[in-house]
Amino acid sequence: MKIRTMAHRTAEIERNTSETEIRISLDLDGEGKGVFDTGVPFLDHMLDQVARHGLIDLEVRARGDLHIDAHHTVEDIGITLGQAVERAVGDKKGIRRYGNAYVPLDEALSRVVVDFSGRPGLSYGVEFPRARIGDFDVDLFQEFFRGFVNHAKVTLHIDNLKGQNAHHVAETVFKAFGRALRMAMEPDTRMQGIIPSTKGTL
Repeated sequence: MKIRTMAHRTAEIERNTSETEIRISLDLDGEGKGVFDTGVPFLDHMLDQVARHGLIDLEVRARGDLHIDAHHTVEDIGITLGQAVERAVGDKKGIRRYGNAYVPLDEALSRVVVDFSGRPGLSYGVEFPRARIGDFDVDLFQEFFRGFVNHAKVTLHIDNLKGQNAHHVAETVFKAFGRALRMAMEPDTRMQGIIPSTKGTL
């Protein structure tokens, strides 16, 4: 694995295993531009929601053992994205730390809450009305988010509150995830140079 930190609030991560080759670059203070080439089209669509709603410039390129299934690729993209966010956000001085968002899409509504706590934790309350969206196995979303939290070192609560259309449910989750990240990582002008914790460290 090769990790290279670039300018402030940017990062580039390469993660290569016998199962996948992942490269992610991001700018947390971007414009929401995205480039995605993972071999998993529906995941590309969801990552685009994260970039656009999080105002993160995000490039994700992946090659994986898709001849078996998409599990390793999706999970490893979550891991690598978590590493990139953790590296780019740095020492967390001056950020809001907490973020939350409710996002509707027609009949669907989801809520995401994130804490840049330094403690990995995932509470995932999403039940899809069907097992697949096109060729995509919806069980892999939980693996993506578990990989992300373990390596971004955040606490993440994801709950779908309602929805009958599986595509709508997924889209509300990822849009809310992007918006919650954006809020949590935003600079707080009243916390300049201060780590948002009574412990003095996160």
